[in-house]
Amino acid sequence: MQTLINVLALSSFLVSAAAVTGGVYVYTNKDSIIESVKQNIMGELLPGELPGDLNSIPSVGETPTLSVPQF
Repeated sequence: MQTLINVLALSSFLVSAAAVTGGVYVYTNKDSIIESVKQNIMGELLPGELPGDLNSIPSVGETPTLSVPQF
């Protein structure tokens, strides 16, 4: 019975040590983790090439016209 309690105590200590080690790692590297996530998101949102035909996009000076139906 004592052996079982010792094994449970040792495994509890190892789990606690792993949690503390993981927390310290994330805390010390939080800036680089945030930058990495930002770059991944920006890479997905702003790809190198835009899809579709870019010639169909009006320039800044053009005013779009709307056709009004006659009743």
